[in-house]
Amino acid sequence: MDIPEYAKTQAKTEESFAGANDQAQQQAETAEESRKIRRLQLVISMVMSVIGQDPSLTLEEASELAAGAKRAALAMFPDKELAFDLLYKPRLQRLIRDRFRLQ
Repeated sequence: MDIPEYAKTQAKTEESFAGANDQAQQQAETAEESRKIRRLQLVISMVMSVIGQDPSLTLEEASELAAGAKRAALAMFPDKELAFDLLYKPRLQRLIRDRFRLQ
């Protein structure tokens, strides 16, 4: 084996390792995002359960819970305020409106 051929083989080996590292990093990022999404869904579910089921909860406390859920969502997904406002805010508002019989 001459030197140029060895260098080509070495370069190909390094490229395949770099590709594997990139793929592993993408998988780790995808898994982390999936965990964050599940955590957010759990937070929203718990907040909605408390708002809907706690008879001693006041309107102010319910509003604070909804605001806290939004803060938690934005802490996990900083640039996704619009997504929160489209997906979760209407649900929380509707639940609060129905729970406290607001117009």
